[in-house]
Amino acid sequence: MATKNIHFDNFLYSDGPEPHKQRTKILLKEHPEIRNLIGKNPYTLLIILFAVIVQLVITYFVQDRSWWLVFVLAFFIGAFPCHTLQVCIHECAHNLIFKSNKLNILSGILANIPLLIPSSVSFKKYHLKHHSYQGVEDLDADMPNKFECVLINNRPFGKALWLLLYPIVLIFRTPRIKEVKLFDAWTFLNIFLELVVIVSVSYFLGAKSMVYMIASYFFSVGLHPLGARWIQEHFLTHGTQETKSYYGPLNVVNLNVGYHNEHHDFPSVPWNKLPKVKQIGGNYYDSLFFHTSYTGLLFKFLFSKSISIYSRMARTNRG
Repeated sequence: MATKNIHFDNFLYSDGPEPHKQRTKILLKEHPEIRNLIGKNPYTLLIILFAVIVQLVITYFVQDRSWWLVFVLAFFIGAFPCHTLQVCIHECAHNLIFKSNKLNILSGILANIPLLIPSSVSFKKYHLKHHSYQGVEDLDADMPNKFECVLINNRPFGKALWLLLYPIVLIFRTPRIKEVKLFDAWTFLNIFLELVVIVSVSYFLGAKSMVYMIASYFFSVGLHPLGARWIQEHFLTHGTQETKSYYGPLNVVNLNVGYHNEHHDFPSVPWNKLPKVKQIGGNYYDSLFFHTSYTGLLFKFLFSKSISIYSRMARTNRG
């Protein structure tokens, strides 16, 4: 594998294959019992319903509270069900809840309700490309746009703003992915339902409830320990290893999406069985770098000059 190590004015480029397919083949050959973990987890729908209800109840509660309480609740409470719902959307994208593709799409749209930005249907399209073409810039929307890297320029304030506005950052990446058809009937349903939620909350509950929902969502993916997940997954924090797992307490909120090497190796295994994949894989995972603290990683990303938005592995081929 040939690589060119430039972290601060370009990505790290590789002309080799992504690492997951090879490890998957090896693990399946040595441990065919992993195939028994592949399946669906319909109980994830109950988590979706619970998280949606919790977020809507708090949205109702804050309508006549102090502004400071709105933001405190959004950061310390609202961010957590919002992040869980995003992971549930991720499960729906992989059809890991029901056998029916339609039911998975509808479950994702349900999970999207408190998040306001209609992303569930489009996320599925872009995320599956990410798994198939990890690091290929014109196919992987998880790769930053180069103008993001230039604009942020490795400054703590810039990196903080980049994380805080991450949902908007993702929107600006979609035009780069030419092979994805963005709009279809499901997309319009997703958009319509979010518009209904926005209008209803604004009209019946008012500005504080709406701000609470917006702040909860942006904290859940941005300037918050939970936001460090985006750094954990594929940023080059440890040499040239391009995917890292997180083994820490927030996997309870993350629904084990922190087991990211395990997920990329076996994307057809539902969230509740990913720790079993690690257990079976043994040294194949124990020998890899991993993270145990999102808070520590967040501060390292913000203040360390060794990690920039450019700290990603890009591929020069689609193999």
